[in-house]
Amino acid sequence: MRSHETLFPFGASPMKSMLPVVWSPRLSELLPADPVVYRGPSLPFGVALLILLATTARSLIHVFLPDGGAETIATIDTSVAGGANIIGLFGQWGAIQLLLAGLIGVLLLRYPGTLPLVLCVFAAEPLLRALAGHLKPIETVGTAPGHAFNFALLPIVLVALYLSLCPARTKDA
Repeated sequence: MRSHETLFPFGASPMKSMLPVVWSPRLSELLPADPVVYRGPSLPFGVALLILLATTARSLIHVFLPDGGAETIATIDTSVAGGANIIGLFGQWGAIQLLLAGLIGVLLLRYPGTLPLVLCVFAAEPLLRALAGHLKPIETVGTAPGHAFNFALLPIVLVALYLSLCPARTKDA
């Protein structure tokens, strides 16, 4: 028989609270002994699912928009020499994002205890992209909406990560 945490990883169980009952994070939950069981509150799962949906939508835009979103969204001039290559790279980037979103979705559904690790990845991604952008800047006409959105979302992801490391109830509950 599977535990109730496995059957209701997203907090659908009436016993799973939205917020922790103990506000001390357990770093051992980053790599849990049993990744099938998520012991944290349901709110971080909701945050992760919303980010996953946004990542999936963004990847589909990069794959299916005629310019991959390079000019229409990221404000990169694709009329320059090599513009078709820029568009091609955006399409490939979208395909990679789609694969990663699918993998993270399967990971969360099959191994919900990996939620804190997934949230670490969600927090690291915009930081690493900012570092790459600093080391290899891209000339744009304006500011892409994703740039501001990613950094506005970062504190929310960090709070969700903190909450995901805190138990939703005590062991005897």
